[in-house]
Amino acid sequence: MPWPHLKQELAWPYPNKLFEPKEGEKLYNDYINQMTLADELGFDAVCFNEHHFTAYGLMPSPNLIAAIMAGRTMKAKLAIFGNAIPLRGQPLRVAEEIAMIDVISGGRVICGFVRGIPSEYFAYNISPGESRARFEEAWDFIVKAWTEEEPFDWDGKFWKYKNVSIWPRPLQKPHPPLWMPAESAESIEFAATRRVPTSRVYVSTADMKEGFNYYRDVAQKNGWTPTPDHFMPLRHIYVAETMEQARRESEKHLEYFYKYLVSGTYRSPIRQMAEAQGYRSEKSYAYTTRARPDKAQRYNDFTFESFQKEGDIIVGDPSYVLDEIKHQQRELGCGTILGLFQFGSMPNDLVEKNTRLFAEQVLPKVKNL
Repeated sequence: MPWPHLKQELAWPYPNKLFEPKEGEKLYNDYINQMTLADELGFDAVCFNEHHFTAYGLMPSPNLIAAIMAGRTMKAKLAIFGNAIPLRGQPLRVAEEIAMIDVISGGRVICGFVRGIPSEYFAYNISPGESRARFEEAWDFIVKAWTEEEPFDWDGKFWKYKNVSIWPRPLQKPHPPLWMPAESAESIEFAATRRVPTSRVYVSTADMKEGFNYYRDVAQKNGWTPTPDHFMPLRHIYVAETMEQARRESEKHLEYFYKYLVSGTYRSPIRQMAEAQGYRSEKSYAYTTRARPDKAQRYNDFTFESFQKEGDIIVGDPSYVLDEIKHQQRELGCGTILGLFQFGSMPNDLVEKNTRLFAEQVLPKVKNL
């Protein structure tokens, strides 16, 4: 749910004087209608994320949007990818809200938990060095709150509760399916040891493959073998009648996404301060920076040709899009693909066209892979 009207490249935090509420009203309704259309067209899920103080995404609370979509959709899963649980004052509230949405939707929630990006810890006045410990404690507490049938006390490092017994409990047993994006070595290890499906975003196919293979190595060392359903790459996808038309209709919106929205987050000096204060350990830092270009610079240097070649974007006619999805499925061993069919500054009419064309000419064949 990006803000599509920035006129210059900025760094996080984005000044909210640039946000126009009446335009925001239109955007929110367009985005909700786009997800409703995806449900009608047979997509397996619609997805929601969380970010703060940014034009990158107008979704500081994914649970609010998921609750709206519980009433607007009939079949699609509600994939909350995901709540930044270390930033939430009360993980108990997260457990309760997701349980409500799961019951209201008839058990359609897929639940992702994330740490949040480094700069957001300054926004919430939380030490970046506590991010991982907060994440792991909140994760364990929420799962226990969903599954424990008798009142219990919780005496953690960051949260303490008495007589926890949430009403309602989730409809799905033992709880909604869990999911975790993972970029750092420790996050990949956490997901793999708990057998939780994972994903990566905005990286080349080669980088994504390396991360997924590290997950597989950790899983093997812990006595189990992942299936394709444990891996979910996220890709920008745009389909048009011809290759030339697809590029012509999508390129400037992709450029806006990478140069104006994502690059600004990585350029932020506040992000660098958070990194310096312990958001990533030395092990994690070494894993995510070895032999890779600087992300902010890579995004800022976006070219259609390079990102298409490296697999970050999948843009073309239906035949090309299907073939590239098949290629990435083989390379990554994945069983699910997350598609960004709306991105950057793309107007509603092109989003709907893209979504319909993919649903009609690509989606049935993808589901049969």
